[in-house]
Amino acid sequence: MYDLNWVRNQFPGLDNNSDIFMDNAGGSQIAQDAITGIQDFLTQCNVQLGADYSTSQEAAKRVAQAQTAITTWLNARRPEEVIVGSSSTWLTRLLSLQLMKTWQPGDEVIITDVDHEANRSCWLDLQAHGIVIKHWTVNTQSHELETAELEKLLNDKTKLVCCTHVSNIYGHINPVKEWSDVVHQHGAEICVDGVAYAPHRLPDVQELDVDYYFFSFYKTFGPHQAVLYGKHQCLKRLPSINHHFIEETPYRFQPGNVNYELICGIHGAIKYLQKLGQKTQPGSSLRDDLKHAYKIMADYEEQLIEPLIDFLNTHSDIRIIGDAVADKSQRVATISFIHHKVSSQDIAQKANQQGLGIRYGDFYAVELINTLGLRNQQGVVRVSLAHYNSVEEVTQLIGFLEQMK
Repeated sequence: MYDLNWVRNQFPGLDNNSDIFMDNAGGSQIAQDAITGIQDFLTQCNVQLGADYSTSQEAAKRVAQAQTAITTWLNARRPEEVIVGSSSTWLTRLLSLQLMKTWQPGDEVIITDVDHEANRSCWLDLQAHGIVIKHWTVNTQSHELETAELEKLLNDKTKLVCCTHVSNIYGHINPVKEWSDVVHQHGAEICVDGVAYAPHRLPDVQELDVDYYFFSFYKTFGPHQAVLYGKHQCLKRLPSINHHFIEETPYRFQPGNVNYELICGIHGAIKYLQKLGQKTQPGSSLRDDLKHAYKIMADYEEQLIEPLIDFLNTHSDIRIIGDAVADKSQRVATISFIHHKVSSQDIAQKANQQGLGIRYGDFYAVELINTLGLRNQQGVVRVSLAHYNSVEEVTQLIGFLEQMK
């Protein structure tokens, strides 16, 4: 029932380039609906919001519709819980600076050695202001962050736990709901990086019961923007970063307001996912359509990565870093590995010469690569597939890897 031709036709970049895009965790292709959303705003109602004339009213309507659609995408309770900004790194930095104003020296934050630096550096910098940073370290044998280790770090001084929903190296889906429950039992809050999760699985911030959650739209078929969700009661406690007379959320955390055309582009990406869901099982709501779309994507991506993982598992010189299975309940379609005889840099660069768009390095998961002792290997080779990749593309990659000795 999966119509790959239809899917690929929704992404004009796939036709306009000769490379095979297998670096989607670094940035996905943008859907045509997202491009259209940007173009339509700029050509039809590119004016400031808040005036009484009709074009301004239309512009305000489109921005509000986009905000509502993002709220549905996240399953947030209200649009006021959704902050849109230029990047995940900027939004977490903003969050750290505002939370710091509500804390005291000696208060504690827990971070992991698995996370992208977007969910590490901003918290580490708070040490200069007396905040104590504790480190939740990964089990290098199982490649898991263990809940029992988290519990050892929690105490009555813990204010926040920062972790990732899916590592951009491992591709493993972490038990965030379980962690949220543990963190809340200790009276702390939790901030989750969903950047590597949202392109493959549908976020549900209410089900996860997270206090803060963020991800990037340019890795989720939209323009270069990001979103930070915060529970309403959490955001209300934070001081504003906007003009003193602006009291409403999320505008308190969006100086100069959102980028109007790009939030309309985000809405376009959501419309694309809605269409994908409706193709097989039209739902009664946008949320239902999104659930169908993500189920279709997860099913297809599991089939897509299975031959690649089977090949990697049988290659005597290659080791997968993390889960060595294709099971969609355990991982997304982001796979990292090392070759015992060839550096990660050499593999990626030779693949690139053949039009295979894969990458090597630490992907800003700097501490994880250090913990795993892979710095001298030039990090890992990462293959990150999306639901618009084809089995034929995977077969071509396998053929290339077979030649690596």
